[in-house]
Amino acid sequence: MTVLVAGHAVDDLYQGAVPAIVPFLVAERSYGYVAAAGITVAATLLSSVVQPLFGVLTDRRAMPWLVPAGMTVAGVGIGLCGLGDSYLFTWLAIALSGLGVAAYHPEAARLARRVSRDGHIGMSWFALGGNVGFALGPVLVTPVLAFGGLQASPLLMIPALIGGALTLALRGVRGEPAHVVAHTGRDDWGQFGRLTVVVTARSMVTFGLSTFLAIWVTQRVGGLVAGSAALVVLFGVGAAGTLLGGVLAGRWGRIRVVRVSYAVAVPAVAGIALVPGPAVYLMVALAAVALYAPFSLHTTLGQDYLPNRLGTASGVTLGLAVSVGGVAAPVVGAIAAVTNLQWALLSLTVLPAIAWVAARGLRRPAPFDARLSLRDYG
Repeated sequence: MTVLVAGHAVDDLYQGAVPAIVPFLVAERSYGYVAAAGITVAATLLSSVVQPLFGVLTDRRAMPWLVPAGMTVAGVGIGLCGLGDSYLFTWLAIALSGLGVAAYHPEAARLARRVSRDGHIGMSWFALGGNVGFALGPVLVTPVLAFGGLQASPLLMIPALIGGALTLALRGVRGEPAHVVAHTGRDDWGQFGRLTVVVTARSMVTFGLSTFLAIWVTQRVGGLVAGSAALVVLFGVGAAGTLLGGVLAGRWGRIRVVRVSYAVAVPAVAGIALVPGPAVYLMVALAAVALYAPFSLHTTLGQDYLPNRLGTASGVTLGLAVSVGGVAAPVVGAIAAVTNLQWALLSLTVLPAIAWVAARGLRRPAPFDARLSLRDYG
């Protein structure tokens, strides 16, 4: 599990790297807004669409080699993006990285669930790894490209190459299985569809906040440092909230934690837009806990609702539904342009309310069959 958590951090580091690379592409190659948006689309939209397809494939046959291979490809794509002046080459390199991210998640989530022996805390650690990795993307990219320019981008491959090699060294990932053991239980597509609504709504409010929070707090409190500090609170407290969700689920149950989290998120998000002065940081922290506590629980619930299609469930809850949330940012921006940023942020409160309503219809799934643990992986 330690290697899986670290590997998830390395893989998602390359998702977080893309927003940090775009300003360098704009500065060195004079990309316009449309071209810059195209780079983001290459990384996120393609990955989100392809990820469920990898889930379907891994449901038919376990493919543990996708874990180190996907991680490595994600890093190689980012490493190549700064070489060559062609926009098409850069776009394809970023798309290759997104493809690697998509290949990694379904099989890694399946393996993490089995290694954790159905432990919610174990899956929370796995989810935390991804959140930390995403946050570390700019931390890696900015100094490398600031000192070496885009030509230094191959250095960004190093974490992926090391992480891929370490993951490959695991016995459970090295051996390719001869067959996949049949799962028990009936797939509940109705409940899974309801869960997808919950995950998508959560993703949209999270994307909207992360995009405009720094701007809002800068205006509200004053100074660029204040805005950056708000993002640190959002992501830092959110990471702790991911672990807290697993602990609370073990005590109160996943469904209750999900419902309570989104009920709390409604006033918390509203408070960000309404509370004056430095007290806004308290509302940011509360919103972070409420929005991140259910994060890992979405994945385990999805796997339990589709016990015969664990890869598909992971691909949707970790890929498609999460990336689709990115459509919220342009909508929030349009609302801000017509009214103001405060009303735009207030509009985000509708999303956790939708998640709460949808979560009220969730039923407790049948227990995950932990006996189907590592036999598929050698």
